Amino acid sequence: MKRNLLLLWLITFPFCGGGFSTAQNDTSRIRVSVVLVQLNVAVTDGKGNYVSGLGPEDFSITEDKIPEKAATFEEGNEPTRRLIDVPPSSGHSSVQNVVSKPAVDQAKMPDLWAAGANVFILFDTSNYMYRGFVFAQDSIADFIRSLEGVSKVALYSYSRDLSRVASLTSDRSQALRGVRNTVAGDDAALYNSLLLTVKDAARLTGKKAIVVFSNGPDNASLVPPEDVAELAQSTGTIIYMISTQQAEDEPVSTAVFERMSKVTGGKAYFSKSWRDEKQAFSSIRDDLAHLYTLSYYPQANPNRGWRTITVKLVGRNLQKYHIRTRDGYRLLQQTQSADNLPLPAPDAVSQ
Repeated sequence: MKRNLLLLWLITFPFCGGGFSTAQNDTSRIRVSVVLVQLNVAVTDGKGNYVSGLGPEDFSITEDKIPEKAATFEEGNEPTRRLIDVPPSSGHSSVQNVVSKPAVDQAKMPDLWAAGANVFILFDTSNYMYRGFVFAQDSIADFIRSLEGVSKVALYSYSRDLSRVASLTSDRSQALRGVRNTVAGDDAALYNSLLLTVKDAARLTGKKAIVVFSNGPDNASLVPPEDVAELAQSTGTIIYMISTQQAEDEPVSTAVFERMSKVTGGKAYFSKSWRDEKQAFSSIRDDLAHLYTLSYYPQANPNRGWRTITVKLVGRNLQKYHIRTRDGYRLLQQTQSADNLPLPAPDAVSQ
Protein backbone atom coordinates (compact mmCIF):
# COMPACT_ATOMS: atom_id res chain seq x y z
CA MET A 1 0.00 0.00 0.00
CA LYS A 2 1.31 3.40 -0.93
CA ARG A 3 2.05 5.59 2.06
CA ASN A 4 1.77 8.96 0.34
CA LEU A 5 -0.57 10.42 2.92
CA LEU A 6 1.40 8.96 5.80
CA LEU A 7 4.45 10.93 4.65
CA LEU A 8 2.51 14.08 3.78
CA TRP A 9 3.39 15.85 7.01
CA LEU A 10 7.09 15.41 6.30
CA ILE A 11 6.74 17.41 3.10
CA THR A 12 5.38 20.38 5.03
CA PHE A 13 7.62 20.08 8.08
CA PRO A 14 11.00 18.59 7.08
CA PHE A 15 13.39 18.45 10.02
CA CYS A 16 16.78 17.25 11.17
CA GLY A 17 18.59 16.72 14.45
CA GLY A 18 18.95 20.48 14.89
CA GLY A 19 15.22 21.12 14.64
CA PHE A 20 12.80 22.08 11.89
CA SER A 21 14.41 23.25 8.64
CA THR A 22 13.24 24.37 5.23
CA ALA A 23 14.05 22.17 2.25
CA GLN A 24 15.89 24.44 -0.19
CA ASN A 25 17.27 22.35 -3.04
CA ASP A 26 15.68 18.91 -2.82
CA THR A 27 12.16 18.65 -1.43
CA SER A 28 11.85 14.95 -2.28
CA ARG A 29 14.35 13.83 0.38
CA ILE A 30 14.89 14.87 3.98
CA ARG A 31 17.72 14.18 6.40
CA VAL A 32 16.62 13.43 9.94
CA SER A 33 18.17 12.05 13.09
CA VAL A 34 16.89 10.65 16.34
CA VAL A 35 17.19 12.88 19.38
CA LEU A 36 15.11 10.80 21.78
CA VAL A 37 12.62 7.98 21.39
CA GLN A 38 9.81 8.46 23.88
CA LEU A 39 7.69 5.70 25.39
CA ASN A 40 4.53 6.13 27.44
CA VAL A 41 4.01 2.99 29.51
CA ALA A 42 0.99 1.91 31.54
CA VAL A 43 1.57 -0.78 34.18
CA THR A 44 -1.46 -2.55 35.66
CA ASP A 45 -2.16 -5.55 37.87
CA GLY A 46 -4.48 -8.44 37.12
CA LYS A 47 -7.52 -6.39 38.14
CA GLY A 48 -6.61 -3.45 35.93
CA ASN A 49 -5.40 -1.26 38.78
CA TYR A 50 -2.43 1.00 38.06
CA VAL A 51 0.91 0.07 39.61
CA SER A 52 2.78 3.08 40.96
CA GLY A 53 6.14 3.58 42.60
CA LEU A 54 8.29 1.89 39.96
CA GLY A 55 11.67 3.32 38.98
CA PRO A 56 13.73 3.30 35.79
CA GLU A 57 15.67 0.28 37.05
CA ASP A 58 12.42 -1.72 36.92
CA PHE A 59 12.12 -1.39 33.14
CA SER A 60 14.02 -3.13 30.36
CA ILE A 61 13.90 -1.61 26.86
CA THR A 62 15.10 -3.21 23.62
CA GLU A 63 14.87 -1.96 20.05
CA ASP A 64 15.14 -4.79 17.51
CA LYS A 65 16.49 -6.87 20.43
CA ILE A 66 19.26 -4.30 21.02
CA PRO A 67 19.33 -3.23 24.71
CA GLU A 68 18.65 0.46 25.24
CA LYS A 69 19.43 2.65 28.26
CA ALA A 70 16.76 5.03 29.52
CA ALA A 71 17.80 8.68 29.29
CA THR A 72 14.83 10.24 31.09
CA PHE A 73 12.12 8.91 33.39
CA GLU A 74 8.84 10.33 34.63
CA GLU A 75 5.98 8.85 36.63
CA GLY A 76 2.58 10.40 36.12
CA ASN A 77 2.78 14.19 36.42
CA GLU A 78 5.97 14.22 38.47
CA PRO A 79 9.04 16.14 37.24
CA THR A 80 11.20 14.39 34.67
CA ARG A 81 14.39 12.76 35.92
CA ARG A 82 17.50 12.89 33.75
CA LEU A 83 19.35 9.57 33.89
CA ILE A 84 22.26 10.09 31.49
CA ASP A 85 24.10 13.26 30.53
CA VAL A 86 25.44 12.51 27.08
CA PRO A 87 23.72 10.54 24.30
CA PRO A 88 25.73 7.79 22.59
CA SER A 89 27.30 9.14 19.41
CA SER A 90 26.18 6.07 17.50
CA GLY A 91 22.56 6.93 18.18
CA HIS A 92 22.46 9.83 15.74
CA SER A 93 22.43 7.86 12.51
CA SER A 94 20.00 9.11 9.88
CA VAL A 95 16.66 7.99 11.21
CA GLN A 96 13.39 9.65 12.09
CA ASN A 97 13.38 12.14 14.93
CA VAL A 98 10.38 10.81 16.80
CA VAL A 99 10.54 13.75 19.20
CA SER A 100 10.43 16.34 16.41
CA LYS A 101 12.26 19.06 18.31
CA PRO A 102 15.66 20.76 18.27
CA ALA A 103 18.63 18.85 19.60
CA VAL A 104 18.72 18.60 23.37
CA ASP A 105 20.77 21.06 25.38
CA GLN A 106 22.07 18.68 28.03
CA ALA A 107 22.16 21.35 30.72
CA LYS A 108 18.48 22.09 30.14
CA MET A 109 17.21 18.64 29.31
CA PRO A 110 15.07 18.24 32.45
CA ASP A 111 13.15 21.37 31.44
CA LEU A 112 12.46 20.09 27.94
CA TRP A 113 9.92 17.55 29.09
CA ALA A 114 7.14 19.41 30.85
CA ALA A 115 5.22 17.41 33.44
CA GLY A 116 1.73 16.41 32.38
CA ALA A 117 0.53 15.93 28.83
CA ASN A 118 -0.62 17.84 25.79
CA VAL A 119 -4.11 16.57 24.94
CA PHE A 120 -5.91 17.01 21.62
CA ILE A 121 -9.66 16.28 21.69
CA LEU A 122 -11.07 15.34 18.26
CA PHE A 123 -14.87 15.64 18.35
CA ASP A 124 -17.14 14.06 15.75
CA THR A 125 -19.53 16.75 14.53
CA SER A 126 -20.66 14.87 11.44
CA ASN A 127 -24.29 14.02 10.65
CA TYR A 128 -23.83 10.88 12.75
CA MET A 129 -24.02 13.20 15.77
CA TYR A 130 -27.58 14.46 15.41
CA ARG A 131 -28.63 12.20 18.26
CA GLY A 132 -26.98 12.77 21.63
CA PHE A 133 -24.98 15.80 20.49
CA VAL A 134 -25.62 17.84 23.65
CA PHE A 135 -24.76 14.89 25.89
CA ALA A 136 -21.47 14.47 24.03
CA GLN A 137 -20.70 18.17 24.47
CA ASP A 138 -21.36 17.86 28.21
CA SER A 139 -19.05 14.83 28.50
CA ILE A 140 -16.24 16.61 26.67
CA ALA A 141 -16.67 19.76 28.76
CA ASP A 142 -16.48 17.76 31.99
CA PHE A 143 -13.38 16.01 30.69
CA ILE A 144 -11.64 19.31 29.95
CA ARG A 145 -12.45 20.63 33.43
CA SER A 146 -11.03 17.46 35.02
CA LEU A 147 -7.66 17.54 33.27
CA GLU A 148 -5.51 18.40 36.24
CA GLY A 149 -1.78 18.17 35.61
CA VAL A 150 -2.22 18.41 31.85
CA SER A 151 0.01 21.05 30.29
CA LYS A 152 -2.31 22.14 27.47
CA VAL A 153 -5.50 21.05 25.76
CA ALA A 154 -6.79 21.61 22.22
CA LEU A 155 -10.28 21.05 20.84
CA TYR A 156 -10.65 19.99 17.22
CA SER A 157 -13.87 18.93 15.50
CA TYR A 158 -14.46 17.13 12.25
CA SER A 159 -17.12 16.25 9.75
CA ARG A 160 -15.93 16.29 6.14
CA ASP A 161 -13.16 18.74 7.10
CA LEU A 162 -11.09 19.34 10.22
CA SER A 163 -11.79 22.44 12.31
CA ARG A 164 -9.29 23.65 14.90
CA VAL A 165 -11.91 25.03 17.25
CA ALA A 166 -9.48 25.85 20.08
CA SER A 167 -5.73 25.72 19.48
CA LEU A 168 -3.48 24.09 22.06
CA THR A 169 -3.76 26.22 25.20
CA SER A 170 -3.46 26.10 28.97
CA ASP A 171 -6.62 28.23 29.18
CA ARG A 172 -9.43 25.75 29.88
CA SER A 173 -12.10 28.39 29.34
CA GLN A 174 -11.06 28.80 25.71
CA ALA A 175 -11.49 25.09 25.06
CA LEU A 176 -14.81 25.04 26.91
CA ARG A 177 -16.15 27.89 24.78
CA GLY A 178 -15.11 25.93 21.73
CA VAL A 179 -17.15 22.93 22.85
CA ARG A 180 -20.34 24.98 22.98
CA ASN A 181 -19.67 26.50 19.56
CA THR A 182 -19.56 23.16 17.73
CA VAL A 183 -22.46 22.21 15.47
CA ALA A 184 -23.31 18.91 13.79
CA GLY A 185 -23.57 18.18 10.08
CA ASP A 186 -22.01 16.74 6.88
CA ASP A 187 -20.18 13.46 6.23
CA ALA A 188 -17.49 11.97 8.48
CA ALA A 189 -13.84 12.06 7.34
CA LEU A 190 -12.39 10.74 10.58
CA TYR A 191 -9.09 9.35 9.30
CA ASN A 192 -8.28 12.43 7.20
CA SER A 193 -8.85 14.60 10.26
CA LEU A 194 -7.02 12.28 12.61
CA LEU A 195 -3.98 12.28 10.34
CA LEU A 196 -3.80 16.07 10.52
CA THR A 197 -4.25 15.99 14.29
CA VAL A 198 -1.42 13.47 14.66
CA LYS A 199 0.77 15.72 12.54
CA ASP A 200 0.03 18.67 14.84
CA ALA A 201 0.77 16.60 17.94
CA ALA A 202 4.01 15.25 16.46
CA ARG A 203 5.57 18.70 16.68
CA LEU A 204 5.50 18.57 20.48
CA THR A 205 7.78 17.02 23.08
CA GLY A 206 6.69 15.16 26.18
CA LYS A 207 3.49 13.17 26.55
CA LYS A 208 0.99 13.84 23.80
CA ALA A 209 -2.38 12.20 23.37
CA ILE A 210 -5.36 12.43 21.05
CA VAL A 211 -8.80 11.64 22.45
CA VAL A 212 -11.27 10.87 19.65
CA PHE A 213 -15.01 10.95 20.22
CA SER A 214 -16.78 9.29 17.29
CA ASN A 215 -20.45 8.47 16.87
CA GLY A 216 -20.14 6.52 13.66
CA PRO A 217 -17.93 5.04 10.96
CA ASP A 218 -15.79 6.99 8.50
CA ASN A 219 -17.54 7.55 5.15
CA ALA A 220 -15.48 10.32 3.51
CA SER A 221 -11.73 9.86 4.12
CA LEU A 222 -9.05 9.35 1.49
CA VAL A 223 -6.39 8.08 3.89
CA PRO A 224 -6.51 4.50 5.26
CA PRO A 225 -6.57 4.09 9.03
CA GLU A 226 -3.46 1.88 8.96
CA ASP A 227 -1.37 4.80 7.77
CA VAL A 228 -2.72 7.07 10.50
CA ALA A 229 -1.97 4.46 13.16
CA GLU A 230 1.58 3.96 11.91
CA LEU A 231 2.30 7.67 11.92
CA ALA A 232 0.98 7.94 15.48
CA GLN A 233 3.20 5.04 16.52
CA SER A 234 6.25 6.53 14.85
CA THR A 235 5.77 9.92 16.51
CA GLY A 236 4.95 8.62 20.01
CA THR A 237 1.36 9.92 19.96
CA ILE A 238 -1.20 8.01 22.04
CA ILE A 239 -4.68 7.62 20.55
CA TYR A 240 -7.72 7.00 22.72
CA MET A 241 -11.01 6.19 20.96
CA ILE A 242 -14.42 6.79 22.53
CA SER A 243 -17.26 5.57 20.39
CA THR A 244 -20.96 5.02 20.80
CA GLN A 245 -23.23 2.05 20.24
CA GLN A 246 -23.89 3.24 16.69
CA ALA A 247 -20.23 2.86 15.76
CA GLU A 248 -19.97 -0.43 17.63
CA ASP A 249 -22.68 -1.81 15.37
CA GLU A 250 -20.20 -1.44 12.49
CA PRO A 251 -17.78 -4.42 12.86
CA VAL A 252 -15.14 -2.84 10.64
CA SER A 253 -15.12 0.41 12.62
CA THR A 254 -14.98 -1.50 15.89
CA ALA A 255 -11.93 -3.48 14.78
CA VAL A 256 -10.18 -0.39 13.43
CA PHE A 257 -10.80 1.65 16.58
CA GLU A 258 -9.53 -1.13 18.82
CA ARG A 259 -6.40 -1.75 16.78
CA MET A 260 -5.55 1.92 16.30
CA SER A 261 -5.71 2.62 20.01
CA LYS A 262 -3.86 -0.55 20.98
CA VAL A 263 -0.82 -0.09 18.72
CA THR A 264 -0.30 3.48 19.95
CA GLY A 265 -0.53 2.51 23.63
CA GLY A 266 -4.05 3.86 24.15
CA LYS A 267 -7.48 2.31 24.68
CA ALA A 268 -10.81 2.05 22.88
CA TYR A 269 -14.14 2.53 24.65
CA PHE A 270 -17.62 1.77 23.31
CA SER A 271 -20.30 3.66 25.19
CA LYS A 272 -23.93 2.58 25.31
CA SER A 273 -25.13 5.69 27.13
CA TRP A 274 -24.04 9.20 28.04
CA ARG A 275 -23.05 7.85 31.48
CA ASP A 276 -20.67 5.44 29.74
CA GLU A 277 -19.23 8.37 27.79
CA LYS A 278 -18.43 10.22 31.02
CA GLN A 279 -16.88 7.08 32.49
CA ALA A 280 -14.71 6.61 29.41
CA PHE A 281 -13.39 10.17 29.64
CA SER A 282 -12.71 9.65 33.35
CA SER A 283 -10.76 6.47 32.58
CA ILE A 284 -8.61 8.31 30.03
CA ARG A 285 -7.89 11.08 32.53
CA ASP A 286 -6.73 8.48 35.06
CA ASP A 287 -4.63 6.70 32.45
CA LEU A 288 -2.77 9.87 31.51
CA ALA A 289 -2.09 10.59 35.18
CA HIS A 290 -0.54 7.15 35.77
CA LEU A 291 1.66 6.70 32.71
CA TYR A 292 5.37 6.16 33.08
CA THR A 293 7.30 8.13 30.45
CA LEU A 294 10.72 6.86 29.45
CA SER A 295 12.99 8.00 26.65
CA TYR A 296 16.21 6.69 25.17
CA TYR A 297 18.84 7.49 22.56
CA PRO A 298 18.80 4.56 20.10
CA GLN A 299 21.97 2.50 19.80
CA ALA A 300 23.48 1.89 16.36
CA ASN A 301 20.98 -0.13 14.32
CA PRO A 302 21.31 -1.05 10.61
CA ASN A 303 17.54 -1.50 10.24
CA ARG A 304 16.18 1.27 8.00
CA GLY A 305 12.51 0.35 8.24
CA TRP A 306 10.20 -0.62 11.07
CA ARG A 307 11.96 -0.96 14.42
CA THR A 308 10.33 -3.13 17.07
CA ILE A 309 10.35 -1.87 20.65
CA THR A 310 9.92 -4.25 23.57
CA VAL A 311 9.43 -3.05 27.15
CA LYS A 312 9.53 -5.52 30.03
CA LEU A 313 9.57 -5.34 33.80
CA VAL A 314 12.70 -6.52 35.57
CA GLY A 315 12.50 -8.79 38.61
CA ARG A 316 10.48 -11.87 39.43
CA ASN A 317 8.06 -10.01 41.69
CA LEU A 318 7.06 -7.68 38.82
CA GLN A 319 6.31 -10.35 36.22
CA LYS A 320 2.67 -10.58 37.35
CA TYR A 321 1.98 -7.06 36.08
CA HIS A 322 0.90 -6.06 32.58
CA ILE A 323 2.48 -3.44 30.30
CA ARG A 324 0.77 -1.34 27.63
CA THR A 325 2.80 0.83 25.26
CA ARG A 326 3.53 1.24 21.56
CA ASP A 327 5.53 -1.54 19.99
CA GLY A 328 7.75 0.30 17.54
CA TYR A 329 8.23 3.04 14.97
CA ARG A 330 9.15 3.36 11.31
CA LEU A 331 12.06 5.33 9.90
CA LEU A 332 10.56 7.96 7.62
CA GLN A 333 13.38 9.32 5.50
CA GLN A 334 12.12 9.83 1.98
CA THR A 335 8.95 11.58 0.89
CA GLN A 336 6.81 10.71 -2.10
CA SER A 337 4.26 12.70 -4.08
CA ALA A 338 1.21 13.42 -1.97
CA ASP A 339 -2.49 13.37 -2.72
CA ASN A 340 -4.46 16.60 -2.44
CA LEU A 341 -5.25 16.59 1.25
CA PRO A 342 -5.31 20.13 2.75
CA LEU A 343 -2.68 20.88 5.37
CA PRO A 344 -2.63 23.63 8.00
CA ALA A 345 -0.21 26.53 7.92
CA PRO A 346 2.86 26.00 10.14
CA ASP A 347 1.52 28.45 12.72
CA ALA A 348 -1.99 27.01 12.81
CA VAL A 349 -1.47 25.49 16.26
CA SER A 350 0.22 27.36 19.08
CA GLN A 351 3.30 25.75 20.58
